[in-house]
Amino acid sequence: MNRESIGILLLASLVVLGSIAAGCIDAQGTTSADSAPPEGQEPPDDNGSVAKGNNRFAFDLYRHLAGSPDSSGRNIFFSPYSISSALAITYEGARGTTADEIRSVLHFPANRTLMREGFAATDARLNRGSDNYTLRTANALWAEETYQFLPEYVDAAAQWYGANVTNLDFRNNPDGSRATINRWVEEQTEEKIRDLLPAGSIDALTRLVITNAIYFKGTWAEQFDPNETTDEEFRVGPNETVQVRMMQRTDEDAVYRYTETETLQALELPYTHGDGTGLSMLVLLPKGDNLMAVEERLDADMVAELRNSLDSQRVKVYFPKFTLETEYNLPPALAAMGMPTAFTGDADLSGMDGTRDLFVSDVVHKAFVDVNEEGTEAAAATGVVVNLVSMPLEDTTPVFQADHPFVFMIVEEDSGTILFAGRVANPENS
Repeated sequence: MNRESIGILLLASLVVLGSIAAGCIDAQGTTSADSAPPEGQEPPDDNGSVAKGNNRFAFDLYRHLAGSPDSSGRNIFFSPYSISSALAITYEGARGTTADEIRSVLHFPANRTLMREGFAATDARLNRGSDNYTLRTANALWAEETYQFLPEYVDAAAQWYGANVTNLDFRNNPDGSRATINRWVEEQTEEKIRDLLPAGSIDALTRLVITNAIYFKGTWAEQFDPNETTDEEFRVGPNETVQVRMMQRTDEDAVYRYTETETLQALELPYTHGDGTGLSMLVLLPKGDNLMAVEERLDADMVAELRNSLDSQRVKVYFPKFTLETEYNLPPALAAMGMPTAFTGDADLSGMDGTRDLFVSDVVHKAFVDVNEEGTEAAAATGVVVNLVSMPLEDTTPVFQADHPFVFMIVEEDSGTILFAGRVANPENS
């Protein structure tokens, strides 16, 4: 990975589906469809806003990961939009309790039309294009060539998520099928995500794979001068520091959107966008070293309030270069957050094929981010496998010195949709 390259953000997500049913199937889908999943008794989340629902899910999952003993003192990085997109297409085929739980955990709008239009509008905005950066997202369905899916499910995936079907021979050539899907992911992500589906993840019982990929390539609106980058200490604990390469902007033109509260400083680092959709990195830096005090209050409303209070002013910025690589097995987290049924034999994904033979066997998420003087490079991948039931200065200029753990997220500014979120506990640990 070239750390000096222009920033690239990308992610890929996928859903691997299986069934115990056998028979003559047309992967383009042929049988009658079930009705849409129950609307449920709850009112639509956030007035039907997909962006707000995605952000609520982002912080629900962040708090769960941050509170896990396995994450103690470790970096966090993931893509909530990747996971939401993959599970939205999965939700299209869910029914009953399974659908209700997925909708509740992901905070999808209860109104199906509002949800579909919300995802379609977000994807259209991300694919709008700009001369200053590259940003695109894509979905696809990969179907077992002898299996029959409901045409309404296939049509909904194509119409609202742009996920068209490609037939593969999972039964007789599972590893070849896996290689085909992995090649698509590599192509969509400029080869930043390789071997997304590991060996053994596809077998003769796999019936469907849903993939999502998002790619961004851009640079900071105000780049850091590499000649100003110095070796500095980063506090990882009360009595422990590590050496990092600290970038800085302290000149008179270092004007950023900034705000602070009693407990934290918030800084927005924008990417060059021209006439395209605005993108930025929002960094939340605790005053002192108590990151937990910030994480305990971290939610969508808090971030929205902070973003609304940001004001352009000169800020002396010190920000570390860092590279993170993370991997999560998400079924325990998602089940604990309120959607356990999808991972059991009681799962109802009958909206996909008209049977009760499918269940989610695994959800794996991997992510990568590299931040340097030019911009940001990041990648993430999600796999959902469904198988058989079987320091202070004297002047008044704010100083944003990120020399201790902080939270960061990459935001699509028009809607506020959080594309990536994470924390840096130790920049030297990947």
